[in-house]
Amino acid sequence: MRTIKSEHIATLQHNPANIRNICILAHVDHGKTTIADSLIASNGIISQRLAGKLRYMDSRPDEQMRGITMKSSAISLHYKNDNSDHLINLIDSPGHVDFSSEVSTAVRLCDGAIIVVDVVEGVCPQTHVVLRQAWLENIKPVLVLNKIDRLITELKQSPMEAHLHLQQILEQVNAVTGTLFASDVMEKSANVSIPQM
Repeated sequence: MRTIKSEHIATLQHNPANIRNICILAHVDHGKTTIADSLIASNGIISQRLAGKLRYMDSRPDEQMRGITMKSSAISLHYKNDNSDHLINLIDSPGHVDFSSEVSTAVRLCDGAIIVVDVVEGVCPQTHVVLRQAWLENIKPVLVLNKIDRLITELKQSPMEAHLHLQQILEQVNAVTGTLFASDVMEKSANVSIPQM
C-alpha cells in the first residue's frame, strides 16, 4: 500500500490543470461508499482490508449507525498517469431520495461523475435522477457496474446468463441516456425559429 504525503497533495493544489472534481452517484445501496473506500485505500489512507467496512466518508455518527450516506463529503486523492500527477477531489454523495439536494450540489461542483449500478438491482429510480442531473450539468459520466459477484453467488447465473444480464443493464442505462439526448434535441429544435420567406 502506497502512502501519499500531504505536502505532495498541497503542491498538486497549485496546478488547476491537473485537478479533477469527481462525484460518485447512484441509487441507495448500490455501493457508492464502498467504491469510495476502495479509492481511498488505493492512496494508503485506509487499509485495503477495511475498504467497504469502514465507510470512511460517512463521518457523521448517524450515518455510521444507519449505514447510509446522508451528507456529501469530499476527499483529495492522488492519481498518477504516466508522468503526470493529478489531484482527484472525490465527492461521495447520498443515494437516498430524501437527500437529493446534496446530490444536486455535488453534481454542480464536478467535472465528471462515477455512476454506480448494482447489477442485480439494475437501473432504479434514483439512477434515472442522477443520470439526468449529470446530463443537465453537462458532466462526463463513467458507468461502473457493481456487485457482479451477486450474479453468481445469489442468482446462480451461468456465464452466458450473466453476460446477457449485464448487457440488459447497459441497454437500460443507454435507454435513459438516449431519452435525455432525444429530449435535449427536441428542445433545441423547438427553440430554433423558422425563417420567413
